[in-house]
Amino acid sequence: MSAVTHPRFGTQRARNARAWWAKAWQRAVEESVYHGSDLRAGRRLANAGHVGGLTVDSGSLVAAVQVGDDAWTVSVAVPVLHPESIDTLVELVAAESGRLPALMDGELPHLLVEQAEDAGVELLPYGGELGTTCTCAHWTQPCHHALAVLTQFTWLLDADPFCLLQLRGLPRQDLLAALHARTVRRDVDAAAGPALDQEVEADVDTAFDAAVRSRRILELLEKGEHADHLW
Repeated sequence: MSAVTHPRFGTQRARNARAWWAKAWQRAVEESVYHGSDLRAGRRLANAGHVGGLTVDSGSLVAAVQVGDDAWTVSVAVPVLHPESIDTLVELVAAESGRLPALMDGELPHLLVEQAEDAGVELLPYGGELGTTCTCAHWTQPCHHALAVLTQFTWLLDADPFCLLQLRGLPRQDLLAALHARTVRRDVDAAAGPALDQEVEADVDTAFDAAVRSRRILELLEKGEHADHLW
């Protein structure tokens, strides 16, 4: 799995989560707080743009927080899903043809998360699962620097639920690969039905095509070339 570094946010007005899954993450952050003043200070740092680019990997979130000439490094650890839980989640995404397009469009279906929980897969963490460390000398964790990072991750989740999947150990490319492998297997579960499998396969093909185009466009942009001809 490869880590993904997201560009830093600029100065923001005070903002709260809009998407339901981002609100759930925000509640988990609030549960992890030792003192309300730390949370308020962390939000001020986040809104003022003092957090650098957020690097999201399987089970970890890392960012720097800089104020003037001082800088601190924050690391957040979140438990990854067990392989069996990841397999269950993949099967649940494949169970309905509209779920993958919804994820690719920046939506996390509520029913998907509910069914995952019923199957014993807790996708959204609770406060006690958010382990943080910071290079500052604050006597409790999460400190206000860590809370600034956790706050900005909430903003990322608002736009892209794949950030949560990656943090839990299932990045976008792994999900797409697992779904693709599932659709081409010969021993498809008879209960799924051929029509449903065809719909899911079409969704996966579309997602793969979009992912390939996006990667190619990024490569061209990095080289300073125009990418209009790819569309």
